[in-house]
Amino acid sequence: MAGRRALRARLVRRGRTPGLRTAKTVLAAVVAFQIATWLDTTSSPILAPLTALLVVQLTLYETLATGWERVASVTAGVLIAVLFASVVGLTWWSLGLVVGLSLVVGRLLRLGPHLAEVPISAMLVLAVGGAENAALGRITETLIGAAVGVLVNLLVAPPLYVQPAGEAIAELAERMAGFCEDLAAALGGPWSRRLTDALLDRARGLGTEVARADRHLARTEESARLNPRGRAARDAQPRLRNTLTALERVHVSLRNVARVLLDRTYFVPEDDAGEAWSLPARAALADVLRAVAATLRDAGAVAVGTVSPADVDATRVGTLLELRGRLADALLVDPRADAAAWSQHGSLLDAMDLLRVELGTALHPPSATWAPPPLAGAQRRAFRRAVTRHRRR
Repeated sequence: MAGRRALRARLVRRGRTPGLRTAKTVLAAVVAFQIATWLDTTSSPILAPLTALLVVQLTLYETLATGWERVASVTAGVLIAVLFASVVGLTWWSLGLVVGLSLVVGRLLRLGPHLAEVPISAMLVLAVGGAENAALGRITETLIGAAVGVLVNLLVAPPLYVQPAGEAIAELAERMAGFCEDLAAALGGPWSRRLTDALLDRARGLGTEVARADRHLARTEESARLNPRGRAARDAQPRLRNTLTALERVHVSLRNVARVLLDRTYFVPEDDAGEAWSLPARAALADVLRAVAATLRDAGAVAVGTVSPADVDATRVGTLLELRGRLADALLVDPRADAAAWSQHGSLLDAMDLLRVELGTALHPPSATWAPPPLAGAQRRAFRRAVTRHRRR
């Protein structure tokens, strides 16, 4: 029973109907194979289901883009194989030439992740003798598979990835909150340069989680393109993007906090690093970090949609401001007596101010709407840049 609940929770957490993507992939492969069989493209039309399987990708937009690239890669490979097979058969040196030329052509066509499919397609045709009817059949199978993959992904529940993106952002907020609580706990115990260095490394490591959440959100934005169900993603995007942008800046501030704490230990002998920060300052900073952790968890709940911004404790930001004031009092120092401490204390307070501002932004996402950029927007921008460079020359 526990295993069943864990499986159900995992499937729900991933934000899609259990088995839907698998069923779509199987359906696309079977339909493509059956159509190629009816058309009698080749004696073994395996390239049609293979192409359909590869074309059914994460989003509808990626499916369309991938379908064209897939057709181009397979067609290039087939044509190369026909040229060689008309002269020589399948030998070790002809295979090497086909693979090498296929890779060169694939790079010239800028096929990117589909580069390997050019030599694969060439070897498939070369293996059956490279007859013209076999080559034409392979190209036909590729077109059938690409078309079936696109249609299946268009007609059968085009996927949206709103929930995985929200959960990735909430998990990022939770990890940041855990770091803040661990840093606060460390401030209450023995302090050393080695401990501070380890905390700084951990703060830097949060950048991996930030990049992961950004990839999830980029997939959500892409899933709204050409998707008849894309309104849910378009409605959620401002909230998700607002929170993620704020958390990215929070990550920078937390890293700065850890860096300032470490830098201060280098102004005293290593054995005296525990005295680099006074006990009242460490206690006040720990209080601020615990409040930051609580606010981060609220921001994660707002991002995932489990908590409305109106239901968040309105005193969160005010509490942060009050605790920041206590920290400023604990860090008060005469700049003429210790100029380095005065500068470092100021950097720490600046980081606290940035944390408070960004967390306030994360708790109150904008109500603006969002629409995906035009499909040809990147091409138009590239064309304008090329025209501008030409005029300057």
